[in-house]
Amino acid sequence: MALFRGLFDFFQSDSKLDEKLGLTEKQKRLVQNTWAMARKDEVAVGVAVVLAYFKKYPEAQKEFKSFKDVPLDELSKNKRFQAHCANIIVTLGNVIEQMHDPELMEASVINFTEKHKNRGQTQTQFENLKQIMLDSFPTLFGKHYTPEVQEAWKKTLDLIFSKMYQVLKD
Repeated sequence: MALFRGLFDFFQSDSKLDEKLGLTEKQKRLVQNTWAMARKDEVAVGVAVVLAYFKKYPEAQKEFKSFKDVPLDELSKNKRFQAHCANIIVTLGNVIEQMHDPELMEASVINFTEKHKNRGQTQTQFENLKQIMLDSFPTLFGKHYTPEVQEAWKKTLDLIFSKMYQVLKD
């Protein structure tokens, strides 16, 4: 009987909604578990995402003085580019790890966005990046990218990017 009670409690807490984030405990865990895969090689994951972004939006590369003139096919070997890409993954990873503390998570998103707002980044650029990320996840996470994981990621990125858009407008 205790086993059944334990399973019941587990499934109850799994479906509990975090009101501040709009995600269930299970959705938060799915996002954190899949993101742990990306954290294993932050440079490679970051390079793949940013290269996909530059391929679709080549004008965006011109905004980065340290690698704006590097040919796209040589960019993945550029250490400044690699460092920037790794920083993106680390920053997102920190936000994902802070899901247990929604106020801290929000503060991190605000800090990141304010820095980029001061550099002139726009909501459209962030919307484009968000879509590139969503498009990259099936390859990045492979068989782990189930419909349930996809939904959890969509909700998570909607939450993060909506806060970013709010900061950009203020």
